[in-house]
Amino acid sequence: MQSILFTPIGVIRSPFTVRAGMPIQPAGAQNIRGTVELDKAFEEGLRDLDGFSHIELIYHFHGSVGFDLTVTPFMDTRPHGLFATRAPRRPNAIGLSVVRLVGIEGNILHVEGVDILDSTPLLDIKPHVPRFAAPGEIRTGWLADQGDQSKTRKS
Repeated sequence: MQSILFTPIGVIRSPFTVRAGMPIQPAGAQNIRGTVELDKAFEEGLRDLDGFSHIELIYHFHGSVGFDLTVTPFMDTRPHGLFATRAPRRPNAIGLSVVRLVGIEGNILHVEGVDILDSTPLLDIKPHVPRFAAPGEIRTGWLADQGDQSKTRKS
């Protein structure tokens, strides 16, 4: 397959400078604030984003190295296939978090619900539109038996 090259459009700032003890999902970081520093060249692209309560941040897991095709995730004690988990160590270290948009000042977005390592390279921003994302009946596989540990588990 052909390689793909991405250039970051900004950087995500958070209080998490090390991975240990970080929330494992935005649900566990509801009150954690951070900022998204968008490169000034992309500032005009933020027009009308302030009308959305939540945004999707797509980013590079810059602190992850390598991957295993079978992993034991934080929310279980049994191994699962990598693609049946949200583990950060992946063949393409791409992450996705839905965060609350608190405000915008120029090229700086103030966000809440940050479960992201400080200085993470930002690849893209999209408005979160639940009716676009929810295709109807949803099954959650092995996670259905785990309860809602996403709010309390840490890395």
